[in-house]
Amino acid sequence: MALKKLFKIFIEINIIANMVMVLFSCENSLDKVKEFIDTDTINGVLAYNVNFTRSDSGFVQAKLMAPVMHNIEGDSSILEFPKGFEAYIFNRNNKPSSKIRGDYGIRYDKDELIFIKDSVVVEDLETKETLLTETLYWNQKTKKIYTRNFVKITSPDKIIYGDSLNANEDFSQRVIHGMRATLEIEDEE
Repeated sequence: MALKKLFKIFIEINIIANMVMVLFSCENSLDKVKEFIDTDTINGVLAYNVNFTRSDSGFVQAKLMAPVMHNIEGDSSILEFPKGFEAYIFNRNNKPSSKIRGDYGIRYDKDELIFIKDSVVVEDLETKETLLTETLYWNQKTKKIYTRNFVKITSPDKIIYGDSLNANEDFSQRVIHGMRATLEIEDEE
């Protein structure tokens, strides 16, 4: 569920980046605007210290923060976060329900694929479950997430280690390949 909302954020940021490009060009003559947006002279929009909030009917749905965002237009639109990002998904009570972060992220519009790498953390703040891995793919066409890297899934009562993971996008059904250990955590009283 968190990844589905993150996908919507990526699309909205794509739209905003294009709008920013248009706004900055409004003060110039039409010839200068055409020259500026000519695909031979520019390959996208670069934004710094991005802080994007998505809301609907007065309720915050998601927040995304990134030091750098690069929107690359061409045969296939790409939205890149070369210095990482952090995103929060909010529940109906305007409280964060999920958190996703990575040191690098990219979305391939044509393939409907998001790739996150380096120190990937996905937290369900309501169930207290956390996924740690080095890479994570999310295919919006198949509604699946997967990684071929080591995974560690921590919940309040256990820790699971594995060599890779396949799951549906809301993480309700998952297969951990090469499961190494499941450690039960006992409550201390």
